[in-house]
Amino acid sequence: MIDVNVSLSRWPFRRLPLDHPEKLVAKLRASGVTEAWAGNFDALLHRDLAAVNARTVAICRRRGDGLLRPFGAVDPTLPDWREDLRRCHEDYAMPGVRLHPNYHGYALDHPAFVELLDDAGCRGLVVQIALKMDDERHLHPLLKGLPTTDLAPLLPLLARPNRPKIILLNALRNLSGEPLRKLLAAGDVWVDVAMLEGIEGIKRLVAQVGPDGILFGTHAPFYYPEAAGMKLRESPLSPEQAEAVMQGNARRIIPAS
Repeated sequence: MIDVNVSLSRWPFRRLPLDHPEKLVAKLRASGVTEAWAGNFDALLHRDLAAVNARTVAICRRRGDGLLRPFGAVDPTLPDWREDLRRCHEDYAMPGVRLHPNYHGYALDHPAFVELLDDAGCRGLVVQIALKMDDERHLHPLLKGLPTTDLAPLLPLLARPNRPKIILLNALRNLSGEPLRKLLAAGDVWVDVAMLEGIEGIKRLVAQVGPDGILFGTHAPFYYPEAAGMKLRESPLSPEQAEAVMQGNARRIIPAS
């Protein structure tokens, strides 16, 4: 399986059982994951994203045991974001970047976000957009006003000629029905199952939108990796559908290295 939603370092507000890279990698392997796309929790609140990205690459190379693929952090509201994006692509050969619009304080109609999408698309970088990182009910009191990212401005941007491949992380607690169908139908957009809830949730999601826009994601170590695996096991899928969700769709986004 390919896990498209893993984070390194430490969650800012409490310790997590798997926030050591070696423990995280061992647990992912034990859960059947053969490749994990890794961002960094430090990107949420740290201002020096260049240093965050350097640490992410170092952890993946030295402690990832061949399983972790680094995704860089870019904040288009910072003055040096273009250099951060260039480093991710040219210096670190990252396959993509992970954005946190709600933590970084911008909406998806921000001019710099639109420019970032165009630049990433021209570079062939995948763009992951994390709609949220935690349930609003569990947020630290200082973050109680933190919104879930509104995806409405994204749909018209998908018609731009240089659009990148876009993965919406942690989206399925808030995104469903016709808005979800429209985004996936626009092409080159995927969602992961980390925050999908309900009995046979993946089966119901496949029935609504088909299997091709769905990716396996655990949101580890914030969630236990076994939770996403259980969602697969309790959702009866055809072998072709299961293969698409577990790795086939991810391989269409980023081919094997």
